[in-house]
Amino acid sequence: MGRPLIGVSTYYETGVRWGVWTLDAVLLPDGYPRLVRQAGGLAVMLPPDDPAYAAQTVARLDGVVVAGGPDVDPARYGAERSPLTGPPAPARDAWELALIEAALASGTPLLGICRGMQLLNVALGGTLVQHLEGHVKDVGVFGEHEVWPVPGTRYADAVPEPASVPAYHHQAVERLAEGLIASAHADDGTIEAVELPGGSWALGVQWHPEMGEDPRVMRALVRAASA
Repeated sequence: MGRPLIGVSTYYETGVRWGVWTLDAVLLPDGYPRLVRQAGGLAVMLPPDDPAYAAQTVARLDGVVVAGGPDVDPARYGAERSPLTGPPAPARDAWELALIEAALASGTPLLGICRGMQLLNVALGGTLVQHLEGHVKDVGVFGEHEVWPVPGTRYADAVPEPASVPAYHHQAVERLAEGLIASAHADDGTIEAVELPGGSWALGVQWHPEMGEDPRVMRALVRAASA
């Protein structure tokens, strides 16, 4: 059997400089495909598209990764926008929520990274804290902190011991969606991983494994996709 095909959602940026050109672009930090390759999968990029085509897209994949990126629009979880919340990314919100719904409906293994974990919670009816004071120490600089697994969870099966993880976020889960369980926490109690127990393989992590050297979370997704 060949390596499983893992689709990774992308950023959409306007006015990007490419040589002598300034163009709109869909982008993905190299850490994502590198981590997929390291875990034994084949990575393909999933730029924002019409949400009506999400199910067709997911049907061609063995696994889905919803990448990190901008803040989720608070309107998606029925909250007023905080002045500390970043600008909206409506096309990305709509597309990635549709990818999540399609993956859950089809049983396609799903991994949400940072924003992706937050979107998984929102897709299932949860809410977010719009700003956590002090969680980003320096703009544009990833921090490190300890994450503690919850025994008996999928995440703990993949990473059974406390681990130091690379992170850069100022939002987090507030109300956990019905059906999700917390599978890791930070020292201050922040939910650092969520998952769906039972049949469907769906896991979200608050940190950025693509910025570190530990492939175990992605490897768990690739194993599920191979099955």
